[in-house]
Amino acid sequence: MEQQHHDLPELLYISDPLCAWCYGMSPVVQQVQQAFAGRVEVSVLCGGMVTGEHVGPIGEDWPYLAGALEQVEKVAGVQFGAGFRARGEEGSYVQNSEPPCRAIHAFRQLRQDQTAQFAHAVQQAYFQDGADLNDLTTYEPLAAAYGLEPAEFRQQLTRPEIIRGTQLEFAAVGKIGVQGFPTLILRVGSQGYVLARGFQPFDALSRDLEEALRQAEG
Repeated sequence: MEQQHHDLPELLYISDPLCAWCYGMSPVVQQVQQAFAGRVEVSVLCGGMVTGEHVGPIGEDWPYLAGALEQVEKVAGVQFGAGFRARGEEGSYVQNSEPPCRAIHAFRQLRQDQTAQFAHAVQQAYFQDGADLNDLTTYEPLAAAYGLEPAEFRQQLTRPEIIRGTQLEFAAVGKIGVQGFPTLILRVGSQGYVLARGFQPFDALSRDLEEALRQAEG
């Protein structure tokens, strides 16, 4: 069952599994989740960055992506593996945010408090190993690492309510008015505080989060 801590402020981490800067941001969000445990509830929302008419071969975007990888590695301290680079250079792999977003959405229903870790595990599988995120069996070992039965989790991904829920999640992110990924918003009751648009290191994000929490209390 999904566990919610309704009395805590909520940090919305709005990201996408195919977003390279989100791959760099996810470890920072995990640090924040640990540092602010008991004070803030972290919720991961997937935005569906590559859906609809944007779905297509990675080769079409590879010249831009390849140029961005070095900057992400330098600024965020993550590494892009040979498996992912081989995908990009070969060029035919179809980028589609929907399947990995659906996996994260399904996982959230079962392990809310560990969704940030699972989302990063999905990103690691892709950006390090070049895993096929369009193949639902890819998520079996990732789910098993969190004590979930692999085949049952894969079956969850084909349930109509999970597919629909993923689309509703994309629509909810659209209504928030997110312009890009990653975005972090602190929600306290009806108030919202935008903490980051784009990558933020831990020190800066934690400082801004502390300040937003003080404003909300005051």
